[in-house]
Amino acid sequence: MEDRLRAAVAAERRELADLLAALPAERWDAPTLCAGWRVREVVAHLTMPFRTSLGRLALDVVRARGSFNRAANFAARRDAAALPPQRLVAALRDNAEHPWTPVGGGVVGALSHDVIHGLDITVALGLDRRVPAERLTAVLTGMRPRNARFFGTDLAGVRLRATDLEWEYGSGTPLHGLAQNLLLVICGRRLPAGHLCGKPAPRFTG
Repeated sequence: MEDRLRAAVAAERRELADLLAALPAERWDAPTLCAGWRVREVVAHLTMPFRTSLGRLALDVVRARGSFNRAANFAARRDAAALPPQRLVAALRDNAEHPWTPVGGGVVGALSHDVIHGLDITVALGLDRRVPAERLTAVLTGMRPRNARFFGTDLAGVRLRATDLEWEYGSGTPLHGLAQNLLLVICGRRLPAGHLCGKPAPRFTG
């Protein structure tokens, strides 16, 4: 099982690298679904685990007064300003098989990290990329109420129902959409119009 997950992580990174390598230069400054981050900041964040030593990360956290989120935001902006797109793409491609996993998240956490941030880019840019079903299923299977709470998403009274996979989440009035778009809903992303069908819409408190 772990070998299949690691292969999925590597494939996701390589496919994202190919997509990013083909982006026109001006699209690297386009906004993404990560509030306040352009494409270049998201890719800098995606590749941070491969480029940043534990010592530098610890220093960033200290500078951010103990907040990992503030440290990650600072690092993404710093590195996006310092590294050209070609370097960021190379960092993603060259580390496709890097064993990094988020604390407590395991290999599924690494896959979730790559899939969600990849969608932050492709959905915002209107690119017609579908994450393969087996990768989405692995990520969605690990979703728990605490994930929604972490991102400040209030799904009380809402049942997410995928139109392309056999997957549901929560209870209440159905909100339909592609599984990858519903994943973004759980993660507190505000999707462009037309990506969801049904009411009520989720509420974001974060």
